[in-house]
This record gives sequence, C-alpha cells and structure tokens, in this order.
Amino acid sequence: MGPYRVLDLTDEKGYFCGKILADLGADVIKVEPPGGDPGRNVGPFYHDAPDKEKSLFFFSWNTNKKSITLNIESLEGREIFRRLAKTADFIIESFDPGYMEKLGLDYSTLKLINPRTIMVSVTPFGQAGPRKDWKAPDIVAIAMGGLSAITGSPDRPPARVSVDQAHVIAGGQAAMGAMIAHYHRENTGIGQHVDVSIQESVVPSALTVPQAWDLQKFIWPREGAFLARSGKRVRHLWPCKDGYVAWRIFGGGLGFKTRALVDWMDSEGSAEDLPKVKWEEMDYPIVPLEEFDHWQAVFLRFFKNHTKDELCSEALKRGIVLFPASTPADLLEDPQLKARGFWEMIDHPELQQAICYPGPLYKSTEISWARRRAPLIGEHNREVYGEELGYSSQAIAAFKEAGII
Repeated sequence: MGPYRVLDLTDEKGYFCGKILADLGADVIKVEPPGGDPGRNVGPFYHDAPDKEKSLFFFSWNTNKKSITLNIESLEGREIFRRLAKTADFIIESFDPGYMEKLGLDYSTLKLINPRTIMVSVTPFGQAGPRKDWKAPDIVAIAMGGLSAITGSPDRPPARVSVDQAHVIAGGQAAMGAMIAHYHRENTGIGQHVDVSIQESVVPSALTVPQAWDLQKFIWPREGAFLARSGKRVRHLWPCKDGYVAWRIFGGGLGFKTRALVDWMDSEGSAEDLPKVKWEEMDYPIVPLEEFDHWQAVFLRFFKNHTKDELCSEALKRGIVLFPASTPADLLEDPQLKARGFWEMIDHPELQQAICYPGPLYKSTEISWARRRAPLIGEHNREVYGEELGYSSQAIAAFKEAGII
C-alpha cells in the first residue's frame, strides 16, 4: 500500500483501523487537535510518569503513523484539511454522526474535491437509526453487541470482558471495509463512504450465538448455564504449580477426552476412584452434586502437582485437549513466538530506549514491514505543511500562534 495516503482523524474507536493500514505500508497521517490527541492522556505511561508523549496506550495503537496538528473547527483549519483531502486516498474518522457535515468535511462534500477518496466512519451505532446519536464506551458496545450476555458465571450477572474489545473489533472491520472499497475503486475509479457500526461489529464476535438463533431460534445461555439448574459449576481454569491450564470435564460422546486424562492420572497413582466412572455415559444434570464436586477435587489435586510444561507436554502425547493459560510474561518467552520473530524492538529516540512491541498481524512473502514508533505531537507538521503544501516557516509559525495547528 506504499503509494496510498490516509488521513486519520480517529480517537480510540478507530485507532486500530489506521494502524492496520499503516502497518500495511500506507502513509497514514494522524490529524490531531492542537495540543495532541486526547488518547495520549490514557495510561499506562512509560515508567508510570503521566505525560502526553509517554502514553503506552497511544504508543501501541499508533505505530507507523505520522502526526500533524490541525484545528478543523477553525475556518483556516478546514481549508487546510480540504487541501490535504485532494490527494488523500482514505479518510478515517470517528466523530459523532453529523459532525463532519456540520464542518463541511463530510463525504458528500469531499468527494467533489476528490472523487477517488474513501471515507471510513467508525461510530457506536452507525450513521443512521434511532440510536445513531447514542454514546457507547467499550462496556456499552460489548453489552449491546451481545458479547456480555454469554460472558461470566451462570449464577451471576453478565460480565464485561476484562480488556477493551469493541473498538479493536470495529477497527479491524473498518480496515477490512476500507480494503473492500479500495478494491472497488481499483476497478471503477470511484471512492465511497464506509459506515462502520461498533455494535454491529461486535455481534459476530459472540461465537455461535447469532447462528443458533437464526437456525434454531435458540437463545444461547452463558457458558455453563445449563448446569446451573443442578447447582454444578464446571471448572475451566485449573491452578497448577506455576500458573493455570485450561481443561474441562467431558461426558457422553466426548467422554473419551476425560478418560484420556484419567488414564494418565491412573498411571501415576493419583486417579483415586475416577477410573470407575463411566465417562462415556456420564450426563451432567443427573450426576449428584457431591459426586461431581469430588471428581473436580481429584482433578484439582493432580493439576497442582504438575507444572504447565509437564501438563501440556504429556497432554500432547496423549491427545488430551489441555493448554496453558499464558500470562504476558509467558508470551514474551513463548518459543513459538520467538521462533517466528513476533516480538520486535522499536527505537524511541526521545526516550533513549527501545521498547518491545507485538509484531505484524501476519507474515507475507511479498510484504516487508517497516516498524516506527508512534509519532510525537505534530512531529510532521513541517514536513506536511512546509514541504508538501508549500507554507513558509513564517506561515506555519503564525498558524501555531493562532491555534490553527
């Protein structure tokens, strides 16, 4: 995507879209208000020192981008933005519906300046509909997209996913929409407006829940809810010597999975009475609660006597579906990720240090990934305004003094 220019006016709702395009090689210019994007105030911060130029949150979502400052609410700022839009292949924004139109910077206006431009708008509920003006932080979007309904324990209210998800999901969908529009443009020469609803983006992330309703008119309960009526809680995460592993008891047609672990435990003399259980016939609802709790207690003692590596290595040999619950520290040392060179050190000259980042989303024989740190506030003002648009140093200084840039 090397020859393509992207103007990125998004906040956290659209950061990931711009990041994907930048990682693919597009020239992405982060258009920030004078003083910097509000996302720069979001922690955590480098060495826990609150500073607009040290937000690790901002760092992570804005690699490979450039930065200019521009007050698009000012008359002069809007005129400068229109000049930039003349050569922009993509414009991505996440303002409230109607905001860009109020400024005269909406798609219907900008396409008159540049018919090839693609505008991508990322908003909580889209550009139309009764909720288009509603606000939606992550917890709202996740809940209204249906993901919360299947998250959490069956005997408690729904829970939010611990780390923000909605904006990441929507950002990925926005980038995909931009690429589909780009393919259309390559064939027709015409740009378009891509309207991304964060709520709609979240809906497909609810596993098979939408399909269950479409095909069977069945409302999927939270994981384990079918056991709540009998008072049973099926454990999925099990503590071991050095962390946790994921595994669960299966019965009936999948009982052979449980039998495989019991056979291993029996070979070590720690299966107690579990070999006597007919796992291939076991049915959760009819098993007495006391007996079920006893089984889990036996499995728990077994797991606690082994490390994650021991459990996973032997499980692999025996065909047992068991895997480690990796911590961030585990991922940094993960041999598979290391072998593929996933983690990369990116220089931060302003910090006099390099910081470790996750690598590209995929490997390709045709794409080389250039990795740059997130830009400083207005770092590329002189390059864009001076070298590209031809404004003099005096004009740039005057713009800054007037709060235009």
